[in-house]
Amino acid sequence: MDPYRIIKYPLATEKSVRVMEMENKLILIVERKSNKTQIKDAVEKAFNVKVLHVNTLITGEGLKKAYVKLSPDTPAIDIATQLGLI
Repeated sequence: MDPYRIIKYPLATEKSVRVMEMENKLILIVERKSNKTQIKDAVEKAFNVKVLHVNTLITGEGLKKAYVKLSPDTPAIDIATQLGLI
């Protein structure tokens, strides 16, 4: 499956940048029907990184937000720079 059908867009807020720097996590808005395994596979394929685990939540607006913890050898801030968030 195409990873970009699951990953809609990265979140670029002050809090998300702080989480990227401190906890090495990416915060993404993803397809509402996707599960954690699909999100993990999509992130690994799209960004060529190793994902340790994924936490998800449904926001008040009905969007699904995924907190993706990356392995220590891949800084999340580097991925954010590649995406043009920073």
